[in-house]
Amino acid sequence: MTNQPVLHNIRILDFTWVLAGPYATRLLADFGAEVIKVQPLLPREEDDFARGYYNTWNRNKLGITLDMNKPDGIALAKKLVLSSDAVVENFTPRVMANWGLDYANLKAIKPDIIMLSLSTMGNTGSRRDYTGFGPTIQAFSGLTHLTAYPGGPPLGPGTAYADHIGGLFACLALLGALEYRRRTGEGQYIDVSQVEAMTSLLGDAFVPGKETAAAPCGAYRCKGEDRWCALAVFTDEEWRGFKKALGSPPWADGKKFAALASRLKNKKKLDSLIEDWTQQRTAEEAMTLLQKNGVAAGVVQDARDLAQDPQLSHRGFFIELDHPQMGRTVSDATPVRLSDTPPRYSRPAPLPGQDNDYVYGQLLGLSDSEMNKLKKQKVI
Repeated sequence: MTNQPVLHNIRILDFTWVLAGPYATRLLADFGAEVIKVQPLLPREEDDFARGYYNTWNRNKLGITLDMNKPDGIALAKKLVLSSDAVVENFTPRVMANWGLDYANLKAIKPDIIMLSLSTMGNTGSRRDYTGFGPTIQAFSGLTHLTAYPGGPPLGPGTAYADHIGGLFACLALLGALEYRRRTGEGQYIDVSQVEAMTSLLGDAFVPGKETAAAPCGAYRCKGEDRWCALAVFTDEEWRGFKKALGSPPWADGKKFAALASRLKNKKKLDSLIEDWTQQRTAEEAMTLLQKNGVAAGVVQDARDLAQDPQLSHRGFFIELDHPQMGRTVSDATPVRLSDTPPRYSRPAPLPGQDNDYVYGQLLGLSDSEMNKLKKQKVI
């Protein structure tokens, strides 16, 4: 194991907000990149939920306050570009350009700078100015269309799944650009459309091909309030294991359910019989019995289940950090594991302006009097 995290010599100027952008830069910060989070003087986080949300996606980062609506604020941002390896933002395309911080201007300041933009539709095309969050992107991509009960309206996955996908795509693209610059000395502009990133993962949902059928297949109500177990039976061998898990009830050997085709044809009756069995057991009991007999099954977990899940605990999925205002906080660890240079979790998300003295004083070399003047002018 090396003493230095793998990205210890990389500095990123972070203009991101909400989830997709902050998640991308959090991944880089977990592996040692010095990420400087640019915060407005009046934080957007106005309640406990928003503060918890902000803390989750901005750990391991430095935090500075900067009023980008003032010329002196923009001038300071440009000075920070000079000492940065990359600039990351996830605004609509007009924002950075309005500040004079589009790629053409950044490249004039620092020729080998890497800029990454992570927007809803990308920076080109007739829909470039569309604004969107995870659920919007899921709808545009087609994911929402795929999540519905038969005959019902589209529901969506219930979480901002597309934000995580966009963040992962952005992180990987930026790592590629850093490697390219290491080899060639050249920077570049990365334009990530979150809709395109999400659509790329839907694959055969939109490409004609042979479907893999399963019966039974679904989520079945179990003992307790709003408790469910999801299961799927694809093969004859799995069906035999399924019957064994249920104690080989006589109905399971009937002609209606002997083959996959007949089970699909009689799905409604089959589902009713299975739910008679699952409702007599907890979701955990049903899952364990089915899995022991070779059937794919799992508890439909809520947040409490996930927090207490033994597999997630064993894998170190959750990490704890002490926050100066919120106390002990729990969040998800990075999904990427590198054996020689593992991720490190050294600090919670920064308070507003927590690292102003370091960034403006040490990195930019501003004197105390210069910083005091900027504070009085409410630039920082």
